[in-house]
Amino acid sequence: MELQRLIIKGGHVIDPSQHLDDLSNIYIENGTVIGISAGEPDEGWETAEVIEAAGLYAVPGLVDIHVHFRDPGLTEKEDIFTGAQAAAAGGVTSVVCMPNTNPPVSTPKVVRDILEKAAKADCRVYPMATITKDMAGNELSNFEALLKAGAIGFSDDGRPVANARLMQDAIVCCQAFQVPIASHCEDLDIIGNGKMNLGEVSKELGVSGMDRTSEDSVTAREIELAAGTGAAVHICHVSTKGSVEVLRDAKARGVKVTAETAPHYFMLTDELLRKRDADYRMNPPLRTEEDRIAILEAVRDGVIDVIATDHAPHTPAQKRDFIQAPNGVVGLETSFGACMTSLVHTGIFSLYGLIEKMSTLPAKLMQLPAGSLKPGSAADIMLFDPNEEWIVEPDRFRSKARNSPFKGMGFKGKVKLTLLGGRVVYDDRNSIR
Repeated sequence: MELQRLIIKGGHVIDPSQHLDDLSNIYIENGTVIGISAGEPDEGWETAEVIEAAGLYAVPGLVDIHVHFRDPGLTEKEDIFTGAQAAAAGGVTSVVCMPNTNPPVSTPKVVRDILEKAAKADCRVYPMATITKDMAGNELSNFEALLKAGAIGFSDDGRPVANARLMQDAIVCCQAFQVPIASHCEDLDIIGNGKMNLGEVSKELGVSGMDRTSEDSVTAREIELAAGTGAAVHICHVSTKGSVEVLRDAKARGVKVTAETAPHYFMLTDELLRKRDADYRMNPPLRTEEDRIAILEAVRDGVIDVIATDHAPHTPAQKRDFIQAPNGVVGLETSFGACMTSLVHTGIFSLYGLIEKMSTLPAKLMQLPAGSLKPGSAADIMLFDPNEEWIVEPDRFRSKARNSPFKGMGFKGKVKLTLLGGRVVYDDRNSIR
């Protein structure tokens, strides 16, 4: 069988899993990374296909551990194929899909159906299964059967597990199976019919608010359940200063807790809701400037471990009415540019640190075979120009959805090429020969 060989030549390679940060060539054979070295290409590679990467950075494909692809059952919003195309356009090669689909990911059949469809997609899809059967909050799902079918962990994201005893049992079960469990921290009784952050803006607009104590109280509960059991728990989409403070305290005490946030929480505030545009409504909601700064500091100092998107597509029609629209915003195609602009180009974070937080660490946290260019790894690679400036134009998204809170914003840092197993799945340049 003839070998399929590819060289990514002359790019600046960053791979935190190997502590690499230098100009190098990446050698790929049959979709697998064979090696990385500087200088002229190795002997025997004269006939290989070459991607000229001079002036670009080459890094492990990004890993987004919190997305909603709406498949099965809600595919008018997004499906596995369009979600994967959006991921590829954002340099994301691995995603963890949340289970609040229709039906929810509560049976082995649904898990298998997702994986079968995802085998032909433009990114690697790892399904989370539900903590509770049908996300009803009454009894635990069959963890063993769901894991055997291919689920990689458990979450009821989209709804909290209201019963603390049930959540404690789930945390202990996940410890026994050595798989991650992720919590959507929200007290629905506190939230009520809230539409946005409870504060000065909501009061001025006359819109019902979502009190931050909803998030803070359940974050604190999950941390104490983890502390009491000695097991690990992951906190989804952190948005408040209060949650940051309890996370900081928990980590200082040695509690096994990790956390994520999304770019909109450290870049935007509820002041945008004055536009009465539902594209700025998500759950948890945009908070205040004080919260934004607290999230930014937590990202910088590691209290928040990874950056995800909570990519939550809806149709334009569903997002038309400010009050009645469902919560959620898309983020896969903008997350890297947003982070480059707000974190790296401002000097808050190093480029190396950003790749670690968006690729290496999330892969490690969810125990995925991703986030690395070590020999033997799949050639899942993003090439980007750190200085290219561009405008977010939702009409050009590969996602079915357009509900971006970054629409019209200018970013600096652009994905140019994404490879999945050595196969080009996104190309924004013409330098392949």
